[in-house]
Amino acid sequence: MTTISSPDARAPLAAELPTIRAAYPALGRRVHGKPLVYLDNAATTHKPLAVLDAEREQAMWHNANVHRGVHLLSQEATERYEAARSTVRSFLGAAEDREIVFVRGTTEALNLATATLAATRLGPGRDVLLTGMEHHSNIVPWQLACQASGASLRVVPLLDDGSLDMEAFDRLLDGGVAVMAIVHTSNALGTINPVQAMCAKAREVGAISVVDGAQAVPHGPVNVRELGADLFAFSGHKVYGPTGIGALYGRAELLESLPPWQGGGDMIRTVTFEGSTWAEPPARFEAGTPNITGAVGLAAALDHVTGLGMDRIAAHEADLLTYATGRLLADIPGINLIGTAPAKAGVISFTLDGIHPHDIGTVLDHEGIAIRTGHHCAQPVMDRYGVPATARASFGLYTTREEVDALVVGLRRVQEMLG
Repeated sequence: MTTISSPDARAPLAAELPTIRAAYPALGRRVHGKPLVYLDNAATTHKPLAVLDAEREQAMWHNANVHRGVHLLSQEATERYEAARSTVRSFLGAAEDREIVFVRGTTEALNLATATLAATRLGPGRDVLLTGMEHHSNIVPWQLACQASGASLRVVPLLDDGSLDMEAFDRLLDGGVAVMAIVHTSNALGTINPVQAMCAKAREVGAISVVDGAQAVPHGPVNVRELGADLFAFSGHKVYGPTGIGALYGRAELLESLPPWQGGGDMIRTVTFEGSTWAEPPARFEAGTPNITGAVGLAAALDHVTGLGMDRIAAHEADLLTYATGRLLADIPGINLIGTAPAKAGVISFTLDGIHPHDIGTVLDHEGIAIRTGHHCAQPVMDRYGVPATARASFGLYTTREEVDALVVGLRRVQEMLG
């Protein structure tokens, strides 16, 4: 198994990038004959060998279903699955393992939150507060819940720089809000929201706070108790782990008050044809056979980034963001940055005058550069800034300044061909 030893916390991460990148096999690929420059990390990150090895070991040697099995393989699988839950709990700073529910990812976590809170909290005059930068997965489920319950949606608007209008937030958040569902870090803008302050204000008016943490978790330390979130969701594949696995943190008292979301095995205490009773959380929300291998792989990914140091990852990506922003503005005429809030993660969304974002992405692909183009499942953001789509370059812990330089060269090539 390939591992990376814990470095000196004072050392710059950039100095270790050759060793770090060697643990990510895909980064050594060539695309259309060019070295791969992977700048699509907000969509999905690559997996290090430590994660691939953990998944392989689980599948090869410990493959069995979890819980209730008396044979050795089932016991081993259960131990590894529950150990992964403990790893997630520690990573998020939660108080207890039972506050961690394994799900397929952020989208499933938010649907779980929406369905259970709709059944217990929403109704006429018991509204949902969102922001104008939400991902579709934190908009559509709440729309459906409001339609079913009679609640209304309230939306905090965005300022021109991509930050929230906090004066409007204060006006919109009152005793009529039952649930505040907000993104921690915008996937389309990179904006980092003041979640801790927002959750505190939600608590003052008696609202439940639901936080989409998919884009926050990869980029720096997160402590759910310090944030004050009641529910917090993230996906494994955004933080160098497997697809199809993620977690929903929920305060123990809140989870105990919520009804099941899906029915099936493992989420029950008793079943008769006259009625059933429910297991305690987290089992209540994990119906059926879970993604055992994915949970083990997720734990390996979290160990990987923790070993590198989340504060060091954040500092490295902040340096890249500053460097890339400066280079793009200085060297690419006609570039328009969408999202320039003071607090930002390593995401740069942009347009080029006279060139459609999809054409930008196509030309860059032939230069070996992978970015994302489109509305990024955030169509209200595109509407707010009057664009049909943007091109988006997003950084990871393994991104280098040389890759930023390659992006600049690639964009010049785009303008030469299409401008």
